[in-house]
Amino acid sequence: MEQGAQFFVYSYQIRILSLTMIKVKEKKERALGERLQLKGERCNSPKCAAVRKPYRPGIHGPKKRLKTVSEFGRQLAEKQKFKITYRLKEKNLRRLFGEADKKAGSTADKLLELMERRLDNVVYHLGLAGSSRGLARQLILHGHFLVNQKRVRSPGFQVKTNDLIAFREESKKLKNLSDLRNNLKKYEPPSWLFLDKEKLEGRVLSLPENQSSPFEINLLVESFSK
Repeated sequence: MEQGAQFFVYSYQIRILSLTMIKVKEKKERALGERLQLKGERCNSPKCAAVRKPYRPGIHGPKKRLKTVSEFGRQLAEKQKFKITYRLKEKNLRRLFGEADKKAGSTADKLLELMERRLDNVVYHLGLAGSSRGLARQLILHGHFLVNQKRVRSPGFQVKTNDLIAFREESKKLKNLSDLRNNLKKYEPPSWLFLDKEKLEGRVLSLPENQSSPFEINLLVESFSK
């Protein structure tokens, strides 16, 4: 097979894989009955699966049935939302809970702080990866970001106060960064972060405290405390 044909087949395979991953993530959202913004701008468009199919996946999904959810069921659903949103596996979430539980103060608040301090989450909040934590994670894994002038490839890296997060100089040549600058003109990050929109870099001004959250963190803590 010629090189051009091989490239075409490879590109087609990547496209199919990408579409499959989108469908899987959106199916998880529909199962939980929540719009978790897993696909960025797509979640705010008519293409969003939760808009096109506002019911649970499966043959019984469209049927409206009243179902009483137990306390355990609520805890499990909240854990699933947490894991899906932050792209965490069970063992990683359990490890973070253990760290939060050892700290003074509210375990729920400390757990949320640890989540917010993850590098992929910080890049997402800075707007440097559009509106998707998934893209932030991918860019970090590919080595496009520096923390204090050192390349970091771990999405779970915990940032600290005064840490500087920036694109590598070579990565600034990515063709979609011009669109990113335009999108950032009207964007404001959370108060604990500073964003330089021209240099495409950000700084951690303080640790995230008293952050509002769409999750019922206490349910998550209760599920691990048993």
